[in-house]
Amino acid sequence: MKQIHQLSDNLANRIAAGEVVERPASVVKELVENAIDAGATKINVNIVGGGLKHICVQDNGHGIPQQQIALALSRHATSKIKCVEDLFNIHTMGFRGEALPSIASVSRFSLSTHTKKEDNAWLLKSEGGKHQPIIPTALAQGTKIEVNDLFFNTPARLKFMKTNNTENQHIKDVVVRLAIAHPYISFSLLNEGKEIVHFGTAQGELMEDTLPRLASFLGRGFTENALIIEGSNENIHLKGFVSLPTYNTKTARQQYLYVNNRPVKDKLLMGALKSAYHDLLATNRHPVVVLFLNINPADVDINVHPAKAEVRFKNGSQVFALIRSSIRKGLEESSQVVSSTTADKALSGFKTPEYAPIQQTSFIANSSQTIASPRHSLDITTAESMQMQAPPKARAFDEQVDKSIQYFVAKKMGAAVAQIHGTYIVSQTENGMIVVDQHAAHERLVYEKFKQQILNNNVEKQALLIPEIIEMQQCDVDRLIKRADELAKFGLDIEQFGLTAISVRSTPAILGEINAKQLVLDIVEDLRDLKKETTLNSKIEEFLSTMACHGSIRANRKLNLDDMNAILRQMEETPNSAQCNHGRPTYVELPIAEIEKLFGRR
Repeated sequence: MKQIHQLSDNLANRIAAGEVVERPASVVKELVENAIDAGATKINVNIVGGGLKHICVQDNGHGIPQQQIALALSRHATSKIKCVEDLFNIHTMGFRGEALPSIASVSRFSLSTHTKKEDNAWLLKSEGGKHQPIIPTALAQGTKIEVNDLFFNTPARLKFMKTNNTENQHIKDVVVRLAIAHPYISFSLLNEGKEIVHFGTAQGELMEDTLPRLASFLGRGFTENALIIEGSNENIHLKGFVSLPTYNTKTARQQYLYVNNRPVKDKLLMGALKSAYHDLLATNRHPVVVLFLNINPADVDINVHPAKAEVRFKNGSQVFALIRSSIRKGLEESSQVVSSTTADKALSGFKTPEYAPIQQTSFIANSSQTIASPRHSLDITTAESMQMQAPPKARAFDEQVDKSIQYFVAKKMGAAVAQIHGTYIVSQTENGMIVVDQHAAHERLVYEKFKQQILNNNVEKQALLIPEIIEMQQCDVDRLIKRADELAKFGLDIEQFGLTAISVRSTPAILGEINAKQLVLDIVEDLRDLKKETTLNSKIEEFLSTMACHGSIRANRKLNLDDMNAILRQMEETPNSAQCNHGRPTYVELPIAEIEKLFGRR
């Protein structure tokens, strides 16, 4: 039987390094967090070779006194906790006291530091955990730590490192996440001497004062389409920014979540965020968010993961509810606003015509001459004559447009003036024009009205004069019949008609005249994805979305001006009308100033 024995300090440090120092980004994270805890207002990070060759983190914090430098590189030495109770009341970024000795044990390490009270700065060098004597050095107040040749003495670990580009990206992500959480600290990240990240300090104490600072990384598109979110519930406080639903991305990479200023990737927080945007975004699209949750440290355990990336809440349901309700409230208050990027994309799609060079002709100009290009000539009197000869229907339509503008141009969605390609409504506003996707807009209108009927248990049904008989596989018939009572609450009455068919007796009245067969077949597709124990009511948004799509005005359907204006007025009154049920914008607004730029008028 093998004997139990005490591990050497060197081996113990190597084991601790395996937990703390996963990759170069882990080193940067630990060192930058220490700088934040040291009260720094400026933190500079410099890396070479993906951080494996060289990492340098320098700050202007309070520094380490000479007599405590050696202790700082000892295991479990920390100034941040003193007793067991402190583990459940963490107010600092780091607290275990293993970062510096673990990093030093797997690198060629140096620490320079200078406190305000000491005349000299001091330097300690270490190689693989073997420390050299502390000597004087030159350094302004603060601490500078250099980590060279990371994992030089653990070659097996090097085999698991990725390319320099990948490691650089991980380091960048760490610096960005920490920088976002600390708006009154400036951060800089240099890669091979080139600055790739820079965050200045916020120029104000209000929440909105911190938003411009995010433009350097998240872009002006986000800052122009971000909503301020704030909410409180007993000892829990939430603040931050979320994007309009129509400003979204393919991945969740631009979602920055914090608990007590600590960046986390927590499933509960992500679930609450997803729930808040439910029925406003397609399942494969994601909002851009920066959210800070402040909670009593005693009510959250941040010590459940070595890298402190996961947390455990004492009352998770309360946290979930606060995040969801606060974000949803902000979204509803701006539910009729579409992101500015939709207009930018629309304007960028316009093309100016390319004219052939104008033919050079000889002429003498005087005040009595009217000169035109030989390729484009039109007598003004001829144009007036053509207008006078317009058919009665055209003149009548012009009069309707004039009345539409007179009554509705001051409204938010403007006055309908035309329909193009049988699909898009064009309206004129006081400051520009709006183009509405009639199918997407009406789909949202139907959906919201239908949702209210369901919630109020007041769904109107429309009986079919002749029941619709629909043939399908027996397994699909069984799925539908098992859900018949639930479907009836949605306004869809069905009965079994033999082994391989069902009979549709009524449909939701709000959908109008619809293709009942296609509606039922689409619902069958939804039911196939549901677990047996899942109720339709718990998936109300999915089913309403499916039904609303069938009741909406289709593309290539001609509308008169009254129909168009009715849709525009309903959009002004309906929540979430800026996007369809799949998160796509329902309209694009083009300011007159931007249109004039297209024609060189500005």
